[in-house]
Amino acid sequence: MTGSSARLLALLSVLQAQRVWPGSVLAERLGVTPRTVRRDVDRLRELGYSIRAVKGPDGGYRMAAGSDLPPLLFDDDQAVAVAVALQNAPASGVDLDVAAERALAAIRQVMPSRLRHRIDGIRFSGVDTAGLRVDPAVLEAVTAAVREHRTLRFDDREGEPRRCQPHAIVARHGRWYVIGWDLDRDDWRIYRLDRMSPRTPTGAVFTPRELPAADARTYLSARLKGSDTVDRWPCVGEVVIELPLREVAPFAGDGMVEELADGSCRVSIGSWSWDGVLASVVRFGAPFTVMGPEPLHTAVRDVGARLAAADRDRSGG
Repeated sequence: MTGSSARLLALLSVLQAQRVWPGSVLAERLGVTPRTVRRDVDRLRELGYSIRAVKGPDGGYRMAAGSDLPPLLFDDDQAVAVAVALQNAPASGVDLDVAAERALAAIRQVMPSRLRHRIDGIRFSGVDTAGLRVDPAVLEAVTAAVREHRTLRFDDREGEPRRCQPHAIVARHGRWYVIGWDLDRDDWRIYRLDRMSPRTPTGAVFTPRELPAADARTYLSARLKGSDTVDRWPCVGEVVIELPLREVAPFAGDGMVEELADGSCRVSIGSWSWDGVLASVVRFGAPFTVMGPEPLHTAVRDVGARLAAADRDRSGG
């Protein structure tokens, strides 16, 4: 690729961000003069790209919204990003597998052989979300209700009619959730998009309520940990595990791991219950010492007694 062609590709890539770019900023970003930017913009217009010149103190250039663009150009990094994103569509939890395959095939056809070979070399298997797929139409309908602040009417997986004022959509581990104020239960609720069937038309416009958390992602994480407002486990214990950091850290989840001088690890780990905390520690299969708090010491004694009783029952002792 020649220097001028590479520069045009870089300019096109920047302009596709759909914002106004002052000529001086483009010149600095591309390492050229403002005059060169003007000339390159004219060349892109000749190729069929609709680029507007915006006048005024905050003026510059921007790609015209809604334009019918010629085949898009991708640099190497963008090509890799597109290939990874489209192949990873199954892991998104949205039923877009066939559409993603078609999109990747269409984009591949307009790329030079060098980039086609690079994309063809990227192959991997995504997360299996069979049975949890969200219909794109459902995602679109719920997203519109959130954006327009309209009451969402839908049937849950049992077929029961529900009404909520949707606040936000959050994707987590291949599942999609909408957080909303349930009008029938007069409280905040979390709904799975793969378990709902929106009704049309949507309901009345509502005034959004203040979420009882810093943001929607924090609220979802807190609720999944058994809290209403704070993103933390109700039970958090501290232990010392006789294993090196490299064998503990990858499997500690959201726990805190500190390497000690003797090669062991101090681990702070949480769960819904003290028995759950203990189970998270036992699974490492190594000696450990409970540091606290007292409820975790109690759980060790109680669980130990239950395990001993279970063993006696098995042996008939």
